[in-house]
Amino acid sequence: EALIRWNSPEFGSVSPAEFVPVAEGCSLIVPIGTWALTEACRQSVAWQKAGFAPVKIAVNVSARQLAEADFVDVVRDALKASGLPANMLELELTETTLMEHVEESLDRLRQLRDLGVSMAIDDFGTGYSSLSYLQKLPVGSVKIDLSFIRDMDEASSTVPVIQAIIDLAHGMGLKVVAEGVETE
Repeated sequence: EALIRWNSPEFGSVSPAEFVPVAEGCSLIVPIGTWALTEACRQSVAWQKAGFAPVKIAVNVSARQLAEADFVDVVRDALKASGLPANMLELELTETTLMEHVEESLDRLRQLRDLGVSMAIDDFGTGYSSLSYLQKLPVGSVKIDLSFIRDMDEASSTVPVIQAIIDLAHGMGLKVVAEGVETE
């Protein structure tokens, strides 16, 4: 997964949790997101040319990016400029992003799927998705949010929730990824 960081000469290392909401609020997230997508595609190809095995690269997409009329063209251009095959790119979208403009999102997601790009629902379980829309989304996987995984153990009350998410996703033919797993 491509993760953006800001190393500011004035403030040092700035967490995305701090600067991404600001970027979204002032519309800078669109050019930042375009740069991140383009750079992730370029870097993936550079690693392959350096002899590393090809790996699918995942890039987060904001609601503002997805709402842009030319978003599919932006993705197509990043793939073309880098030479990355579309099946080696996965776009990660949160439930909230997907639910903001459902019909427009569905159309764009279908166009991206037709290009060969895969999609995942990021931070699953924290948004307000409708199960009727969830079954219509052309996504291949869900990523269970870190808040469910953090401090989980056998006695945790989150275990039944996690099991339900896994069962739901598998029942829909989706892959499941648990975010933030750092212990056995």
